[in-house]
Amino acid sequence: MSSATLTTGSAAQAQRLTEHPAWKALEDHYATIRHLHLRQFFADDPHRGERLTAEAAGIYFDYSKNRITDETIRLLVQLAEECGLREHIAAMFRRLGASFKTG
Repeated sequence: MSSATLTTGSAAQAQRLTEHPAWKALEDHYATIRHLHLRQFFADDPHRGERLTAEAAGIYFDYSKNRITDETIRLLVQLAEECGLREHIAAMFRRLGASFKTG
């Protein structure tokens, strides 16, 4: 699916994902960090390998070996908020719950 077809919000207020301010900020941020080497990220943050990991349900995630920074994460969270991701997830689980009750 192309980014041009991804929209957020209701049909009346549909907005392309790429039109959100956070998306544009992520593009600018990417342009700033895209040429940095991971060695530099680890040199600048000796605790990166500990800070950018998570474990849940027996799965270990290591984000430290990706070209991301605290700013990247902040911008991704901002994009999720702008898109109403929390509300969309809640609505999905409400629908899922309804299907279990009727099924």
